[in-house]
Amino acid sequence: MDALTDLLDDVRASGALIGRTVLDPRWSVRFATGAELTLLAVLDGTAWLLPADGDPVRVGAGEVAIVRGPEPFTVAVDPAARPEDAVKLADYCAWSVRAGAAGRTCDPGASGDTVVLTGTYDGAAGISERLLDALPRVLVIAEDDCPCPMLDLVADEIAANRPGQQVVLDRLLDLMLVSTLRGWFDRPQARAPHWYGRLDDSPVSQALRLLHDDPGRGWTVGSLAAATGVSRALLARDFAARVGEPPMSYLAGWRLSIAADLLRETDATIESIARQVGYGSAFALSAAFKRRRGLTPSQHRAVGRSLHGPTRQPADAAG
Repeated sequence: MDALTDLLDDVRASGALIGRTVLDPRWSVRFATGAELTLLAVLDGTAWLLPADGDPVRVGAGEVAIVRGPEPFTVAVDPAARPEDAVKLADYCAWSVRAGAAGRTCDPGASGDTVVLTGTYDGAAGISERLLDALPRVLVIAEDDCPCPMLDLVADEIAANRPGQQVVLDRLLDLMLVSTLRGWFDRPQARAPHWYGRLDDSPVSQALRLLHDDPGRGWTVGSLAAATGVSRALLARDFAARVGEPPMSYLAGWRLSIAADLLRETDATIESIARQVGYGSAFALSAAFKRRRGLTPSQHRAVGRSLHGPTRQPADAAG
């Protein structure tokens, strides 16, 4: 299993807020859903994303954007629109219902030329911190770099209320997310994380596969070199040159990223998580976690629950 498949295997939109929004130059809409990821696609016209901090980002017709949360952002036709003047999404959609808009269309009845589709992933959707950490605050990918036939399917589906509609839209949103992420990471300028790269048969790629597939094993540079058929010195040199850090440093970061996901997504004990990711005790994991992330595992879990709600119960939670 490749790393992206591993990170997305548990991602499931469920009851996601998915809809079509019509804008004209008089309007801007503030998205304050607290979602970890929001996908936004422009069907017609041009929209501007105004993040909570940073410059406005243009999204043209046929382009797809991913916005990393949970901070709010604003969508507008005019990039000079002030976020404080935006209409909240809930209020905007309530207005559209009174105006008699069809299906999941947020439209106050104006003759807007800009049409956007949006779909959100909340904290219960299984989005990994390892994935979130690899994404910029806002990314935009052109249609040529990421053909997305699901856009037409989503647009058709939300045009009217149908039985099973939410399930269909949730699955289409999952497909859009995977397609957009692959298109983004495949661009050379995206500087894709090393866990995404198309691994070859080189010793460094073999070492990365081994670390990703079995992070809990007691790896050393020597054991990695033996498994990849090269000398310890050669592997250490080539790994650092290609990945940007030594093998054991990379492994430590990978282990802690997995631990962070398990802390947020499950109720497994810290001792159990420590064993899963290759630490001998909860104390050892806590020390490494605090040193790299500035929080203890318990603090990280508490912050995650305050933002994203309850976690799922794993089979070994009692461990």
